[in-house]
Amino acid sequence: MPVPFGAAPRFAPIRQTRVLPGFPLALGYTLVYLSLMVLIPLSAVFIKSASLSWPEFWAIVSNPRVVATYRLSFGAALLAAAINAVFGLMLAWALVRYEFPGKKLIDALVDLPFALPTAVAGIALTALYAGNGWIGSLLEPLGIKVAFTPLGVLVALVFIGLPFVVRTVQPILEDLETELEEAAASLGASRRQTFTRVLLPVLLPALLTGFALAFARAVGEYGSVIFIAGNIPMVSEITPLIIITKLEQYDYVGATAVAVVMLIFSFIMLLAINLLQAWSAKRTGRNR
Repeated sequence: MPVPFGAAPRFAPIRQTRVLPGFPLALGYTLVYLSLMVLIPLSAVFIKSASLSWPEFWAIVSNPRVVATYRLSFGAALLAAAINAVFGLMLAWALVRYEFPGKKLIDALVDLPFALPTAVAGIALTALYAGNGWIGSLLEPLGIKVAFTPLGVLVALVFIGLPFVVRTVQPILEDLETELEEAAASLGASRRQTFTRVLLPVLLPALLTGFALAFARAVGEYGSVIFIAGNIPMVSEITPLIIITKLEQYDYVGATAVAVVMLIFSFIMLLAINLLQAWSAKRTGRNR
């Protein structure tokens, strides 16, 4: 049909196609997979612990020995994640912004905790930091004992959590143009001002993500910790070990009760970190 003179031509609407068709099927598969792998096991933990009365549940989770493991597990995990946030940012910065001999080797070694079995990592750290180890023999004369103490737990958690921060921050640094720093310097900003007012707001969401990942991994870490911790009750015993001990004693209800407390604490802390990350992304305009 000819288009009248002066009238705008009409075009047929372009139908948008999806790269992955079959949204209902994909969504159904995702929900089934998520239920089988996450929701049902977590629900089973809550259902199993629900067989306890409130006084029985409280007596288990508030036992002084169990409370001491909470303090060590969550305290060491938070401190290790904070340490990794600082030094992980520094390491990512060095890998992105500088050229030096052995850079590729160091970049590859960052992923070593991912590939190394946790038990092997625990044995290696214990051998290094024990009183007769290469590092421990130098520290103990100074009054610093690492192996079989809470400090050893912290060292193990820092080791396994560092790659999460580095690999989360590194891509953002690679996309960050050096012209931003040059522009800030040309306007009279000091190095500290350039970092805190120009670079840090951009890096903060990724840094918080790496912090959350490192914290989540550290809270549930078992294999690399039990060897260097010494597992001394009320001193260097972690919560996952208490759960394993109760399972070995066939105290399944007690183990699930302690696991419920860990799940609730972990969820609250990760929720707070994610809310802080969302606020930071919205504040810096990177939520689009």
